[in-house]
Amino acid sequence: MKALVQHRSLRQRLSWWLALQSFAGLGLVCLAVYLVTEFNFRDRQEETLAQKENVIRHLLADGKEHGDSEDLAHKLDDFLVGHGDLSLEVAQADGAVLYAHTRNQNEKTVWRQRQFEVAQSAGQTPSKSLRVQLSLDIQTDNQLLHRLAVTLLVAAIGGAVVVSLGGFSLVNLGLAPVRRLASQTRAVSADNLHQRLDGAEQPLELVPLIDQFNALLARIEKAYSQMEGFNADVAHELCTPLATLIANNELALRRPEQADIREVLASNLEELHRLTGIVNDMLFLSQADRGVGARRAPVASLASVAADVLDYHEAALAEAGLTAKVVGDAHGTFDVPLLRRALSNLLGNATRYASTGSIVQINLRTVDEDRVLISVTNYGNTIDPDILPQLFDRFFRADPARSHGQSNHGLGLAIVGAIARMHQGKPVARSENGVTSVGIEIRAH
Repeated sequence: MKALVQHRSLRQRLSWWLALQSFAGLGLVCLAVYLVTEFNFRDRQEETLAQKENVIRHLLADGKEHGDSEDLAHKLDDFLVGHGDLSLEVAQADGAVLYAHTRNQNEKTVWRQRQFEVAQSAGQTPSKSLRVQLSLDIQTDNQLLHRLAVTLLVAAIGGAVVVSLGGFSLVNLGLAPVRRLASQTRAVSADNLHQRLDGAEQPLELVPLIDQFNALLARIEKAYSQMEGFNADVAHELCTPLATLIANNELALRRPEQADIREVLASNLEELHRLTGIVNDMLFLSQADRGVGARRAPVASLASVAADVLDYHEAALAEAGLTAKVVGDAHGTFDVPLLRRALSNLLGNATRYASTGSIVQINLRTVDEDRVLISVTNYGNTIDPDILPQLFDRFFRADPARSHGQSNHGLGLAIVGAIARMHQGKPVARSENGVTSVGIEIRAH
């Protein structure tokens, strides 16, 4: 069993992406604010320690100022007055502590320390240089940074939630045209294929989709109309020979003494052949519609193939008072039986409608290195340009009176079009100034 496909809502998808993008954007801004603030705090702390270091160096560098340890302690105490966040320790090179001042500490106390040495004045030995450790309590700054981090995180989450709710509403509002379009699409059915989607108030991005869908509806409507007409034409074409068969048999059964059995059977056989021809042509068109391709084989000269078909139609052409000739040549790989059938149908069609005494011409021409044009030209009445595109429709006849209904059931040119498609080509037709040319343009390889 095929796994069920879970369709995700476009609205939810856009809303989630907008929420993530908002949170990421606000998070980056908040992170930048936090890092800049932390850098400023660190820079201020280092600047404070540097300033206090300069003062301490000044107090300790002059030997006269600290000749007496009590006097030195007094000066340093005065220096530390009002600086509750500073701690100071002065020791000699041998480790003896000359001065120590440490503020009250707890488990949350965090120090930023700076250690340096101060050389004695002249008359003092270098070994008696003083080692100083200056410490700054940054607990308050760290607490402030922590509160700032929490505040920024809450602001980022809250901002993302607010933006997401607004984005959800905007996405829902922006998708309203899509919902209206879906409602219009649901309203389309086989009973109202003439209806088209209204793109007047739709966004610019949906206009190409609406145009393509309307074009698809037009093609479906045309195909549906053709199918309905095709069913009627099939019923009409099959009804005539069936009615003839029924009438002949009923007449023979009612008056057996007056019926010529051989004549009845011959008439019935003729109608059965006609039915068989219609059915076979329908089967051929069905196979072509299913995508059956031509069985290609190398053909050195299409002119010879056309000449064979022309010989077959020689009697019909002579009876109609026409002459025929082959003009041009081409080569390639083709399905020869199919081309013979197409040429035969084209010649038969030209023979029926050509003016007596005119020339029917089979034209073979290479269009480019991969395409060949095969057409039959005759002289007669000009075909209405509105009718030309319908020539290759099934059961279509330009003559509403169906004057050739006994020998022609309207599938000949439809088969020609199918043979063109089987050769990856298309049927062509033009009619101007009494000259009509009908044929196919197909791939040569």
